Amino acid sequence: MTADGNIRSLRESPFELLRELENRARQALSGQGRAAGLPTEWVGVGFRLGGESFLASRDDVREILMPPDGVTRVPGTKPWMLGLSNVRGQLLSLIDLRGLLGSGRVAMDRDTRVISVNHKEASCGLLVDEVHGFRRFIDSEYSAETPQTIIRCEEFLSGIFRRGEESWPVFALKPLVESERFLKAAS
Repeated sequence: MTADGNIRSLRESPFELLRELENRARQALSGQGRAAGLPTEWVGVGFRLGGESFLASRDDVREILMPPDGVTRVPGTKPWMLGLSNVRGQLLSLIDLRGLLGSGRVAMDRDTRVISVNHKEASCGLLVDEVHGFRRFIDSEYSAETPQTIIRCEEFLSGIFRRGEESWPVFALKPLVESERFLKAAS
């Protein structure tokens, strides 16, 4: 950092200004620039299945998509395996998440979205009723307890965030796509 801690003093020295900005960015990424005792932030993607809201870690989500128009059904698969779709030149397995969990089917409407899972071996999209967008929480709002849900997905929950009256169970997508239930899509 500059002697006086003010980057405005570097306005006339562009190279030194860029060097100082790079140093500050590196410190921020490594957590060194963070004041001691400040809580860390957890970011997830909020989504709805039926009448319940959940979170998926931002690291587990590659992207959010509209349901694709062209889905090719794969013969001999379970009903929750909706088929394959070509998304920007890559095949994406499309899964009805509620159907996989045994809690009915996702009703296709204007709020329906596909959560593309960030997994190096499983290129799949999970059909959900709605995506709420990013949700940010701090450490003190987290509890490792596994809440009871109507959707029957407790085996894939890794805790819960609570803020006021809101409760957001954390849905672990990687264990889901690596589970025996998910991997046995054949009828």
